[in-house]
Amino acid sequence: MPKGSPELVRSSCEEIVDACAELYETMSFKDISIKLIGEKTSFSRPSIYNYFETKEEIFLAILKREHEAWILELKKLKKDHENISKNDFADILAKALKKRLTMLKLLAMNLYDIEAKSRKTNLVEFKKVYAASMEALAECLRKFFPKMSEDDIKEFLYIFYPFMFGVYPYAVADDRQKEAMDEAGIAYAPYELEEITRLFVIKLLGPFENS
Repeated sequence: MPKGSPELVRSSCEEIVDACAELYETMSFKDISIKLIGEKTSFSRPSIYNYFETKEEIFLAILKREHEAWILELKKLKKDHENISKNDFADILAKALKKRLTMLKLLAMNLYDIEAKSRKTNLVEFKKVYAASMEALAECLRKFFPKMSEDDIKEFLYIFYPFMFGVYPYAVADDRQKEAMDEAGIAYAPYELEEITRLFVIKLLGPFENS
């Protein structure tokens, strides 16, 4: 068990999570180790294990933090607008999701390993935040698209969230991947993540325009 006040424990965890997130900007998930994370913090490798049992638990904390930031974006969207068109809603939602590239990358590429090697208590805490993000998006839909029934909203969520799990590889292909697609005769769609998301949301909201 980590020692110290709740504030100190929280601060220590944040330092470790920040270090891991910084490494993830330039390194792959598999190449990041507890040792490397420790080198970017004030903690020794054994000390980190007082807070996280595996590197996957650190990444789960990153994912939880990303979803908390996503929730804030959704709540801001709901608060800042009384009425909004389908196109404007899709545009704002797409811009908000574009800020969460780390979340999308982890969902698309590393979620299975992260969840498999994290303690259940940590996993439950993440799932609670994940569920809260779905509810925050549902609240936006209820406010801006009153023609949507609860079944319509549920259907939107059950389509949009799997979309979030898969959009990153389509929107963030590197040069090597693009070259492989060219050689395989596959046309690479020249859309950025924001545009893909915007078009997708507009399609989902097709029957529910308010204006």
